[in-house]
Amino acid sequence: MEPVDTTDPAAPRAQLALPAPVRARLEHLDPSVLVDTRALQRVRERFDTEQAQTLGRFLTNAQSPATLRAYRADWTSFSAWCLSEERTSLPADAVDVAVYLAACAEQRTEDGARWALSPATLKRRAAAIAAVHGAHGLDSPTRAEVVRMTLRGIARTRKARPHRKAPVVLSTLERLLAVRPAEGHPGGVARRRDALLLLTGFAGALRRSELAGLSFDDLQLRIDPESGAPTLVVSLWATKTDQEGRANHRVALPRGRHRATCPVCALADWSQLVVVHRDGGAGAVREWLRSLPAPEAAPAHSCQSLGRLELSDGTERPLLPGVDRHGRLAERPMSAKAVGDLVKRYAQRAGLDPKDFGGHSLRAGFATQAALGGATDREIMRQGRWTNAQTVHDYIRTANPLEDNAVTRLGL
Repeated sequence: MEPVDTTDPAAPRAQLALPAPVRARLEHLDPSVLVDTRALQRVRERFDTEQAQTLGRFLTNAQSPATLRAYRADWTSFSAWCLSEERTSLPADAVDVAVYLAACAEQRTEDGARWALSPATLKRRAAAIAAVHGAHGLDSPTRAEVVRMTLRGIARTRKARPHRKAPVVLSTLERLLAVRPAEGHPGGVARRRDALLLLTGFAGALRRSELAGLSFDDLQLRIDPESGAPTLVVSLWATKTDQEGRANHRVALPRGRHRATCPVCALADWSQLVVVHRDGGAGAVREWLRSLPAPEAAPAHSCQSLGRLELSDGTERPLLPGVDRHGRLAERPMSAKAVGDLVKRYAQRAGLDPKDFGGHSLRAGFATQAALGGATDREIMRQGRWTNAQTVHDYIRTANPLEDNAVTRLGL
């Protein structure tokens, strides 16, 4: 069978250092990694173009965008290696796949200080090769014992502690909030959006992809009839562990004790700015920010005035759009990577090592802070949608290694 190239020509390949003939071949690759374009052509011939396009759209959406991006990059790497070694990528020989994975495992960083690819990344590359073969109706070469043994040998040889991002606990969160841009224009735009991002990600134990995917239509406001305190309910239609949205996960964000760390107040402040932008554009936002009075030393809660969510109007307006340095709002939402970069940037501003933090730090911080506050496993798992108690226990040990530990009873 002739090789079928299905890699993404737009994927970055600067680090591959490919020969000119290989680069030329890669310019003509199909971007639909997990779609058999030849099968779609047969559908087009048997039925019509419209039905082929409909089928192709659903096949493309079978995986999350993040998975597709990773698989495209992985398949590009494997296809490039096959072209340079004059091997066939589709269908691939199991020995070729094993040799490729072994070669990847030997790669070092530019400074030679560490391995370039982790065992987990190599497993994902094998999974990408398997997925592309499966999408084209071919048996996966990764099922062969030589590939399995190669991956097992890499994992045993390259034993290393998993690098976990540092949790953003409450004290760290307050430090991040303190170094937001100043009020006024243009900093006031990012100041409000970023407060909502940090507080919602922390209190909701949200992943960075979940934050990036939120729209105003995913929010509901519930008012306690007795106290009048508002609670924000966030619907997560698709998550990392529930990509089809069957579980219909919801997280509740109550009114905070303090104005500065209240996620509902952060939503009220951000919603007010987005309404101004909706009605008058960037110019209206600029004038509105410049007209605001100086902030009070101890401002009162603004969430009490949030009677309804005006922006939950069915238009799928992104909750966290991009914001440029001029304070202009983008129409598209932030990407998951941008969420992680934002946390790193604020960590650096706060005098912390940005390498220790990322998008997962907010979710890890929730579990850690909740454990420090005495929350039970069940309570933490419910808000964080964890199904494995062991994951929560890892966070609890990080928070307090002496919790429920017999070493405290030794009488030392």
